[in-house]
Amino acid sequence: MEKTYIEDKEFDKIDFKQNPLVIQEYENCSFRNCDFSNGSIADCHFTDCEFLDCNFSLANLTDTIFRDIKFKGCKMLGLHFDHCNNFGLAFTFQDCILNHSTFFKKKIKKTTFTNTQLQEVDFTECDLSSSIFDNCDLSRAIFYNTNIEKADFRTSINFSIDPEVNRIRKAKFSVYGLSGLLVKHDLTIENAQ
Repeated sequence: MEKTYIEDKEFDKIDFKQNPLVIQEYENCSFRNCDFSNGSIADCHFTDCEFLDCNFSLANLTDTIFRDIKFKGCKMLGLHFDHCNNFGLAFTFQDCILNHSTFFKKKIKKTTFTNTQLQEVDFTECDLSSSIFDNCDLSRAIFYNTNIEKADFRTSINFSIDPEVNRIRKAKFSVYGLSGLLVKHDLTIENAQ
């Protein structure tokens, strides 16, 4: 089935649960205050689009293409980015809630996460090299066989990363975040008085 091509269109306050998004290619489109939650955007292609204050919680992302996408202020609980199409996969997240989502085995180098909640997110076997985690909460996020070389965690909190099972060469951490690299050793780390 050939997809319809939609370019430079704005979608505002649309409830895609009630009116499902048609499987199409969207380029340079803007989606504001739209609700995709519990719905499906499977097989849709998005290129150079922005999503502002949208709800994607538990949406179906099977074979969805996200190329150069900006998510800002979006609620994105329980999403399976591991089901997305890998072709050109690239996005940024600002002021989003991505709790309980998974990026299992995704190659998303140079991804920027800014002021974003990433609680219990699964980054197992993910390539996050040169990514930036700016002021993010990574409580109980899973890093296992993950490439975080040259990634920047200096302003993020609550991460637990085992250097023995992850690639961390030249990653950046603040002195206050070093305890996140030592969690498995059950050490008590305090500031000297």
